[in-house]
Amino acid sequence: MTPSDPNGRQVPDPTAANSSAGTAPSAGGDRTTADRTTVDRAAADRAGSAQLEADEATRLVGAPEAARRDGAGDPAGPADASAAPGGAASAAARGAAEPRRSRFGFLELDAWIDTSIWRAGRGIVESYERFSIFMRRFTVTGWRRGLVELLDDAATFGVAGTVLMLALALPAFEETKKDWRKEVDYSVTFQDRYGNPIGKRGILQNDSVPLQDIPDHMIKSLLATEDRRFFDHFGIDIIGTARAVVENLRHRGVTQGGSSLTQQLAKNLFLTNERSLERKIKEAFLALWLESNLTKREILKLYLDRAYMGGGTFGVAAASEFYFGKSVRDINLSEAAMLAGLFKAPTKYAPHVNLPNARARANEVLTNLVQAGFYTEGQVLAARRNPAKPVDRKRDYTPDYFLDYAFSKIDELDLPVHTLTVKSTIDIGLQKKAEEVVEGQLREVGQELNISQAAVVIMEPDGAVRAIVGGRDYGSSQFNRATDAKRQPGSSFKPYVYLSALVYGNYNPRSVVSDQPVCIGEWCPKNYGGRYSGRVNLTDAIARSLNSIPVQLAQQIGRERVAKFAQMFGLPLPDKPDWPFVIGAVEVRVIDQAVGYAAFANGGYKVEAMPIEQVLNGAGEVIWDRKKNGPAPKRIVAEDKVQQINQMMNAGVERGTGTRARLEGIPAAGKTGTTQSSRDAWFCGFTGNMVGVVWVGNDDYRPMEKVTGGVVPAPIWHDIMEYAHASIELKQGPGMPPPSRKADQGASVAAAGQGKPGLTEVAGGAERPKTLTTRAVGVLSEIEGLMRQASPASVSPGTGQPGTGQPGTGQPGFGAAPGRQGALTPLDTRPGAPLRPVAGANEKAAAVRPVRAGIGRLTYVAGDAVRRGVETLVVAVR
Repeated sequence: MTPSDPNGRQVPDPTAANSSAGTAPSAGGDRTTADRTTVDRAAADRAGSAQLEADEATRLVGAPEAARRDGAGDPAGPADASAAPGGAASAAARGAAEPRRSRFGFLELDAWIDTSIWRAGRGIVESYERFSIFMRRFTVTGWRRGLVELLDDAATFGVAGTVLMLALALPAFEETKKDWRKEVDYSVTFQDRYGNPIGKRGILQNDSVPLQDIPDHMIKSLLATEDRRFFDHFGIDIIGTARAVVENLRHRGVTQGGSSLTQQLAKNLFLTNERSLERKIKEAFLALWLESNLTKREILKLYLDRAYMGGGTFGVAAASEFYFGKSVRDINLSEAAMLAGLFKAPTKYAPHVNLPNARARANEVLTNLVQAGFYTEGQVLAARRNPAKPVDRKRDYTPDYFLDYAFSKIDELDLPVHTLTVKSTIDIGLQKKAEEVVEGQLREVGQELNISQAAVVIMEPDGAVRAIVGGRDYGSSQFNRATDAKRQPGSSFKPYVYLSALVYGNYNPRSVVSDQPVCIGEWCPKNYGGRYSGRVNLTDAIARSLNSIPVQLAQQIGRERVAKFAQMFGLPLPDKPDWPFVIGAVEVRVIDQAVGYAAFANGGYKVEAMPIEQVLNGAGEVIWDRKKNGPAPKRIVAEDKVQQINQMMNAGVERGTGTRARLEGIPAAGKTGTTQSSRDAWFCGFTGNMVGVVWVGNDDYRPMEKVTGGVVPAPIWHDIMEYAHASIELKQGPGMPPPSRKADQGASVAAAGQGKPGLTEVAGGAERPKTLTTRAVGVLSEIEGLMRQASPASVSPGTGQPGTGQPGTGQPGFGAAPGRQGALTPLDTRPGAPLRPVAGANEKAAAVRPVRAGIGRLTYVAGDAVRRGVETLVVAVR
């Protein structure tokens, strides 16, 4: 029976095809006939499938066309066809043809994709065959084949190595996207308020010297030692690297470096000192990058400015100033050789660490100059015989605690330039005096009263810091107790409570309050001594430092209001502290108290403690000024209320717990403070000119021996302020009587209320005399040593007059010169005293004091530079 499709059409029968081909083979037929039969059957199956697909395609495509032809040939027309009984079936057939046409579209797309893939694959195969046929022309044999194989492997490994090195160098190249020319660390040279250099902080760097101003022998010493072919290579010295490798292999160790000067600069700018293959690869690529982006002169200048030279210095200009006390423009050949020797190992060859090593290394540099052909042996002979002599820095004085605080402020300013010269607000004479007074007091009573440390801050009412003593000895402890330590202020906190009562409550200095026991919960504060005074006014209460009164005032005003009021003065208090804070049981810093009391001294303005007057860049241009760029004073309290609290605190100095701080003829106001078990003792006070805060105690919080703020801190404050008010224009503080002491050198007393209250400055003609520079002090110290070796002057007992010789020796002394009287006379150096003889100078030394030198007079100040507190002899040769 003939098979048919679902539509009734006949399809070829594979069996019939096989029958027509011949008789079916028997089971025992040969294998060839069976195989042919199987192939024929498979072909018939494929042909049948193809026929089915063709019929289906013809039906899908041809059915609509046949329908249209049928409709066109019918005399009745399309309308009659639709009206015929079979019209609905024809419409249904046309609707069913649409999805079948979509099916045919997918089959056509699949066939096109298959064909395209086959053609593409065939094209690739044919292309490879043609390429293989072409490459057969280059086939080599014999030794040439071995050479080609080696070159091929070398190229393969070379490409792989290049890719690997690039991968390793990519992190280094990321560093070049940053502003690598900008210094990360600050290099700051500090000056006092008069422009005298006082010290440096940060990295010691000076990049202000142009390359053309650096001596030729300095540049040649560098090139002869570090990179003789600097101007000839492309960033990597192949010859030098090969030489270093050979020498290191020969000595079985690292004896020579193969890095070029450009590679060293790349390491200094972008990398670390880590010794690794990865770092060397990065260094090489970065050296090539520098050579492609900078000129040789720019690379050389950067290296001379950025290389570390020991002693915290970077660059030859800073190193020259540090080691030789002179500009790099002025160094000689021997000094240049010593500087050039530092590039290899600055710590090992630093002259202030090991002078013999430094000189030996400098001699090697001189030899390198001869070997490189830059100089002859005769030209370097003088430098060999006269090696460089670095300056002795053991006698330099630096106000280290002040410099640390000033440097921290520089970082807060976030300036774009990092090599700076800062004119600070420090009064170096006042700073030395403060250190001397602190050390003297602690030496005198420290052991007896169990006091080991002290801190002092002196500032003007506008916030300009004049002196900072952060501890007894910076060499023993660099912790700045004046700016970093947090201690309880005790009763020195009470003025903020009393002032808040004057502002928010119906109180005045004469208001009467009952001094009586008071408790808040389980906290029951008591007065010092345990006694109560009954009804007292507020002025007497603060003068006698009673504890119950501020507690009662805070209860009436509100604890949170008092805390926020104190925060306005710059004290870092929580919004809702515990009740004991009203009598000082809260931690503050000495500098915080100084800022707070400055608001009392200036009439109610909030200021910021600022140790910086001006900041200059390397070109000497002012880029920051305290008066222009600093924070402006902000009024926080009405002036009349400040005057009232100042009157109350003035009574505390005149007749209260702070009487030891009283200044003769200069009205002062202040408050003592003592914490539980005498762990902290304070005196915070001010005049119309200065604000001072003094703290004493122990770092480990050990109790002192019944020390109060009026016992040790008040006398320290007094002695410092006596010096601070000498030779300046005296000013009247808000709410205090005018000064009765006549100002030194004819300076008049300034009336209150000129400009902003309290924000006054020292008159131009009455500034404190300038002090000696550190270099001058070193020279005078050398003169002192020579004078100590000479015969001392004899002084007649009780007269203070010089003798004529050393008693019992017959040697002439520093007697009067022929025809002159008083050739050698000890001077009265009390604060503010004129230059005049002082009786009994052989019995008690005068205080350290800057001395003016007049025409025809040589003034010499000889001090003991080794032991502190030893008598200081001040003599004048007329």
